[in-house]
Amino acid sequence: MKAIWLSVFIISSVLLIAVVLRQKLSWSWFRSFSLNFVMAAVLLYLLNYSSILPDVYIPLNPITIGTVVALGIPGVALILGLQWIVV
Repeated sequence: MKAIWLSVFIISSVLLIAVVLRQKLSWSWFRSFSLNFVMAAVLLYLLNYSSILPDVYIPLNPITIGTVVALGIPGVALILGLQWIVV
């Protein structure tokens, strides 16, 4: 049974990659997302290590970077607010 699920997963992954690589729209979306992802990571890195906000550390992980990618500067404020309330 595991072999069947593994083969379904591999076949669907190959087909998904084929569809993404054939569409030109997907390249522009991928490029835009990658640029935003890198910019969010750099912003969080600079915020952590430049001591603009003392005693504030936002971990660099996919969840925090994804939040900043999706929401922008309000995402940073959201993460800081959650840290202030929860921690």
